[in-house]
Amino acid sequence: MTAHYGGRMRSNCICFATLAALLLTACGSESAPGTKPPVHSEAIAHETELVRLTLTPEAQKRLGITTERASRGSVLETRMTSGEIVIPAASGGAPINAASNLQQLAAQQTAANGEETRARAQLQLARIAYNRAAELVDEEAGSIRARDEAAAALATAKAAANVAASQRRLLGPAVGTLTNQRYVWVRVPVFGTDLAAIQQGQSALIAPLGADGAKRSARPVDAPPSANAVAGTVDLYFALDNRDRAYRVGQRVSVTLPVAGGERQGLSVPASAILRDIYGGEWVYAKTAPDTYVRQRIEVAASEGGRAVLSRGLVPGTVVVTTGAAELFGTEFGVAH
Repeated sequence: MTAHYGGRMRSNCICFATLAALLLTACGSESAPGTKPPVHSEAIAHETELVRLTLTPEAQKRLGITTERASRGSVLETRMTSGEIVIPAASGGAPINAASNLQQLAAQQTAANGEETRARAQLQLARIAYNRAAELVDEEAGSIRARDEAAAALATAKAAANVAASQRRLLGPAVGTLTNQRYVWVRVPVFGTDLAAIQQGQSALIAPLGADGAKRSARPVDAPPSANAVAGTVDLYFALDNRDRAYRVGQRVSVTLPVAGGERQGLSVPASAILRDIYGGEWVYAKTAPDTYVRQRIEVAASEGGRAVLSRGLVPGTVVVTTGAAELFGTEFGVAH
C-alpha cells in the first residue's frame, strides 16, 4: 500500500513538472521571431546633426550673413539683477521708494514745515530778548540775572530750532519736487549668500528693463542699512545722474554688478551671434563648410561691451555667424525663406 502510494506521488510530480515546462514554452513563444515586440527603440542623431543648412550665395547675400572666427578673449565678470529707483535719504532718513505713502509723507512734511517755522520765530524772539537784556546790562540799567535768563532762553530756542530742522530733513525733499531731483538712488536687493561675490565699492551699470539703450554708470553710496528678512536680501545703493529725468521713482531697472575675481577668459564671440530659444538654450550658427551652417549649443559664461565669453560649446577657430543668425534660425524652422 505504501509503495503504491509513493509511486502515485512520483507520477504526479512528473506530470506537474511537464505541465510547468509546457507553460514556460508557451510564454516564450510570444517573443518568437516574426511577432511585434511591445516596445520599439531606435537611436536618433545628435542635436548638432539634426540641422544643417546649405544656402546659395544669393540667399546668404539676401539674409545679410557675416561671419567671424571665434578667438580667445576676456571680459569682466558681472552679475545681472534688477533694482528700483528711489529718492536719496536725507541726513539719516529712509529713501523714498514706490512703497512710500506719498499722501501721508506730504502731510508729515507740512506739519514739520510748520514746526520748523514756529521754532525759528521763537528763536528770533529769544535773540531779540537777549540782545535787549545785554544792552541794559551794558548801560547799567538792567540786571545780570535777567541777561543770563535771556541767554538760557536763547540757547533753548536754538536747540528747538535745530531739532525741528533735523526732523524736517529726515522726511526728505518735498513730494512735489520728487521728479526734479538731479540725482536718484538705485536700490539693489542682493541675496545674502551672493553678497560676498559682489565687488564692493565699484560702480554698477543701470539700464531700463527691456531696453537695449546705453547703460549708465552709478557710483556706490553709503546709505542707511536695510534688508528684507523674509526674502533673505540685503540692499545696496548706487547714485545715478538723472538730470534729464529719464528715470522716475519706483521704476524697475536692470543692474549689472561687478563680480569679485576679475576677468573671465575663454572663447569670445560677438553677442549678436548668440541666439536663445524659448527654453533658455543658447546657440550659435557655425559655418562647417562652404555655404553650410550648423546650429550648435553653447553656454555663455560672461558678457560685456557686445562680446561674450563662452564656457563650452565651440573649439578655437570655429567660424560663427555674427549677422543674420536670427534669419538663419527663421529659415531653419520655416519662418523665413
